[in-house]
Amino acid sequence: MDDRFPLRSYSVPDLLLLYATVLGELRERGVIRSTNNPVADYSEWLAARALDLRLSPPSVAGYDAVGPDGTRYQVKGRRLTPANRSRQLSAIRGFGAPDVEPFDYLIGILYNFDFTVQRAALIPVTAVRELSTWTAHVNGWRFILRDTVWGRPDVIDVTEQVRGAAT
Repeated sequence: MDDRFPLRSYSVPDLLLLYATVLGELRERGVIRSTNNPVADYSEWLAARALDLRLSPPSVAGYDAVGPDGTRYQVKGRRLTPANRSRQLSAIRGFGAPDVEPFDYLIGILYNFDFTVQRAALIPVTAVRELSTWTAHVNGWRFILRDTVWGRPDVIDVTEQVRGAAT
């Protein structure tokens, strides 16, 4: 660790805000074109904390975490920025035959520019299948976390739990 930056004294939310600011500056300078990482890892960490889940090893295909009852969760996050307001999550893979699901629930998390949680939802795999579109370009399913998702009777809003885990 570089002694010029005493990062250990910062909280996790403060570190993420610093990171967001640095990414913005690098984008303005044309050094980078994307500002979406480390969204995936942070989303998994938050979901596990918020919902008492055990993270799966990275090599496990189809799901990212398991609940105490064995329920499997795929976790996807999207950070909205002034340069990119898209709510499209990263590709979902592993949908095989209709009777063999890679996960039971998708935890979808939307972040504001500064990595604060805007909204989070627990979405059953049946709804994910219904609302997703196959995209050959990425060899996976495209799912957009629109506001209408939260209006479905089979979706559970977990925004407050995920926000609480971020503090």
